[in-house]
Amino acid sequence: MKKILIAEDEQRMRRLVCDFLKKSGYETLEAADGRQAVALFRANSDISLVICDVMMPEMDGWEVCKAIRKTSNIPIIVLTARTQEFDELVSFESGADDFITKPFSMPVFIKRVEALLKRSGMPKEDNPAEIIEIDGLRLNIPAHEFTLGGRELDLKIKEYSILEKLISNPGRIFSRDMLLDDIWGVDFTGDSRTVDSHLARLRTKLGKWGEDHIKTVFGVGYKLEVNS
Repeated sequence: MKKILIAEDEQRMRRLVCDFLKKSGYETLEAADGRQAVALFRANSDISLVICDVMMPEMDGWEVCKAIRKTSNIPIIVLTARTQEFDELVSFESGADDFITKPFSMPVFIKRVEALLKRSGMPKEDNPAEIIEIDGLRLNIPAHEFTLGGRELDLKIKEYSILEKLISNPGRIFSRDMLLDDIWGVDFTGDSRTVDSHLARLRTKLGKWGEDHIKTVFGVGYKLEVNS
């Protein structure tokens, strides 16, 4: 049974979400504020997904996302009653994988939870898979090698690192700044558009696979999409 952490300061909403998740076969943990959410996450290594509200006391939902992203690639869904585009962009920049505006349909919400858990397919960070394969693209981590249809790809170091991050976190959106910090380093002072040029070259080298799977999320960043 997969365990889901729900961080929501409004008790009625928190209980409603928990009840629907439990009826759908999930185990739940509840946090009434952001600081409690981070503490529960750190104390429970078997959490499969985090759902957090943006406006919470102690730490807001964006701060919770950033704290979790320091150590984990676990899927995160952000909930908010605010509808501004800014909130959605900041949520993705903070590391969220999905953004849902209140009020929402509970059955549809459950389907989005199921879809995110299904496509996340993440190897656990303390025991990473040595081989990752998605729709014919294969990463052999010990050999430091990508193959597509059995053919080894000739990738530059940064191209390899970007593709490794994307294939290890299918469905997760990475902003340009996140990729720059993780791959080029926080001291990088160049243009963030360098990420775009590397992604363009990656798509060219991957051909149709790249066109079908590496998606641009307008105004946010990039993600690797898995065909259902």
